[in-house]
Amino acid sequence: MPSRTRRGWFRAWMLEGLADMAKQHPGPHAQAPHVKGQRWWRVMCLTGLDYFSTLGYQPGIAALAAGLVSPIATVVLVIVTLLGALPVYRRVAKESPHGEGSIAMLERLLSFWQGKLFVLTLLGFAATDFMITITLSAADASAHLVENPHLNSALTGKQVMLTLIMIALLGAVFLKGFGEAIGLAVVLVAVYLALNVVVVVDGLYNVLKAPHLFSDWTSALLAEHGNALAVVGVALIVFPKLALGLSGFETGVAVMPHIEGDPDDTEEKPTGRIRGARKLLTTAAAIMSCFLITTSFITTLLIPPAAFEPGGAANGRALAYLAHEYLGSAFGSIYDLSTIAILWFAGASAMAGLLNLMPRYLPRYGMAPHWARAVRPTVIVLTLIAFLVTWIFDANVDAQGGAYATGVLVLISSAAIAVTIAAHKAGQRRWRAGFAVIAAVFLYTTAVNIAERPDGVKIGACFIAGIMLLSFLSRLKRAFELRVTDVVLDDVAERFVRDYMHRPLRLIANEPNSRDLAEYRDKIRQIRTDNDIPPEDDLVFVEVTVLDPSDFEAELTVRGEVLHERYRVLSLESSSVPNALAALLLQVRDLTGQQPHIYFEWTEGNPFAQFLRFFLFGQGEIAPVTREVLREAEPDRLRRPSVHVG
Repeated sequence: MPSRTRRGWFRAWMLEGLADMAKQHPGPHAQAPHVKGQRWWRVMCLTGLDYFSTLGYQPGIAALAAGLVSPIATVVLVIVTLLGALPVYRRVAKESPHGEGSIAMLERLLSFWQGKLFVLTLLGFAATDFMITITLSAADASAHLVENPHLNSALTGKQVMLTLIMIALLGAVFLKGFGEAIGLAVVLVAVYLALNVVVVVDGLYNVLKAPHLFSDWTSALLAEHGNALAVVGVALIVFPKLALGLSGFETGVAVMPHIEGDPDDTEEKPTGRIRGARKLLTTAAAIMSCFLITTSFITTLLIPPAAFEPGGAANGRALAYLAHEYLGSAFGSIYDLSTIAILWFAGASAMAGLLNLMPRYLPRYGMAPHWARAVRPTVIVLTLIAFLVTWIFDANVDAQGGAYATGVLVLISSAAIAVTIAAHKAGQRRWRAGFAVIAAVFLYTTAVNIAERPDGVKIGACFIAGIMLLSFLSRLKRAFELRVTDVVLDDVAERFVRDYMHRPLRLIANEPNSRDLAEYRDKIRQIRTDNDIPPEDDLVFVEVTVLDPSDFEAELTVRGEVLHERYRVLSLESSSVPNALAALLLQVRDLTGQQPHIYFEWTEGNPFAQFLRFFLFGQGEIAPVTREVLREAEPDRLRRPSVHVG
């Protein structure tokens, strides 16, 4: 195969599906309208890859963070889950039923650049959440491999390499084409939860068989903290350290498009899908709450505290430690295999979440290159980032816990704020008050987590800074694109244009002020004088009103009107004046077959300041930017509309 042909094949393979995503990449979770959805409990297993898999490391991290208070703090965490996060995300499912999550709710509440910057910040924390899910899950899976008695001697000291191999395999799956195998997710989750039930039941049996374990634990608690009230107080203070147990809710709403709805569901009102999503969230939260409490209890009572420390046999794998210790090496190895499989697939769920989330926003904002709409190049970038994170953290599960918890808590806090605002706008006072209290709890939890483990917010800040920098560089690079998806002329505007089928249309770019007779009379006289246009040539005004300059792409609607019974005006609304004018000129050329002309006056002021005005506010030095946009859109000078400046 010639090298040029090979390069063409490789490029086509890398960008496969890009043309189908020209307007908006729907993400891997999107589902074609004709595809039948899945029962909610099957979809729960898909989100459970992320949520339930945290049992692989949550009990160990909780014991390490909270010590003897871990079971009490876990009860507090469960109360916050069932009375806080669950009601919030049940409301998110209702308000955002197409998989966009709470970020889309907040995006609708804010506009202009502050809205875009806020969304980019949340995307940074979402990237932290999902990316650390990939690296932390892979690191914990490799820890289970290394600590397995049959493999320990061969794999000791190779945890970083094993983690990188798992991440590379994950990336390879997506490069080949990841179909969300819900059937496989159901099997993995069912087997994993069944094995955990065995471990929990056996652990409770061993605690009941040795009553002194419970009495020793309570005595140590009271000796360490004085009285029961102090223990509860400490639990309230330390429970934010256990925030990993709250993960999975954002993924739960992200997979909503997979849920089977009612026969009469519509995209505008998917009642059945919303009901199924609420069942999914409630059932997953109930199952996880039971496991969180019981696993925290048995691991705290049955495992020596020293085993939880870094390098200890239970570090990052507390339940696997119990499986090997109390149920034998054979069962322990089966448990390890199941844990490794679900942790690795949890990374797949997180990767799918990233591929679902980022292309919904960044390309639409003009803050990502065109190839970001395609899955494979994005997978390569995300895989390389995961390699870097793994190398920085040395594949250490405990070290990544803070960053993971920060991402989870920021997303839940933003969701709580979003539903509070939604309830306020709906006039629901009781719900507003309840959600406000929940938001306050999660904001407190987030603040405590950040204060205790600032590394988490530092990592989140790095993701935010990276997204911001790359986004603005991409937007700067794409500033001179046409940025108009379609041009629609109303009847009057189309009649104006078709009058020029046999002669060139001459347009005057006018910034509307009072729009009185004097404004148009003086403008037309100035343009004729500056450009030596004979009186017999018709001139048509074109005016652009900038709505939201932070938007990037949009359809352009052109309205025609006659002002003061003599001046024809084409009115446009857009995010950028030069791009809108360029799109209109090309549309006129295509409709009439004639090359149109447009006339400007020079804008006074510093050129750099004028460019910043264009970049940020869609205005500035209009004439040269319009010409540059036309030059990029139409390389052939003979077919390019003419730009005149006087």
